[in-house]
Amino acid sequence: MSNLKIISNLKWKIVLWIILFTMIYLAFSYGKQYGINERIIILATLALGVFTQIFAGITLLIAIIPFFGPFILKVISIPVFYFLNALGWVVSAIAIKKGYVNELSKSRTVTFALLVGIIIGYILGNIIALDK
Repeated sequence: MSNLKIISNLKWKIVLWIILFTMIYLAFSYGKQYGINERIIILATLALGVFTQIFAGITLLIAIIPFFGPFILKVISIPVFYFLNALGWVVSAIAIKKGYVNELSKSRTVTFALLVGIIIGYILGNIIALDK
């Protein structure tokens, strides 16, 4: 198989990896301006990567169950997002009552980033096969 054929077959995976490394590079580049330590960025990247791969693996095992697998996944995954959303609203209500408006905006940003990280990890875990 020629190199051009391999690249054309893997183009979306290559683009996703380029986007991932670009985001990590930007976090390293601009993190110091916002007071974020590099070790925290590395630890967060590794932790989110490990947990999203575990989540993707577990959901893959559940999804292979005929007929009931996709239904079980919906029953499990939708309440997780509802719970995270409700947790964000509770934290927001408490922060508003105590006057922590700046911290509120940061916590909402972190919650949004966590949800986006989970979704991206799930998608990458299902797109990128481990045994090719």
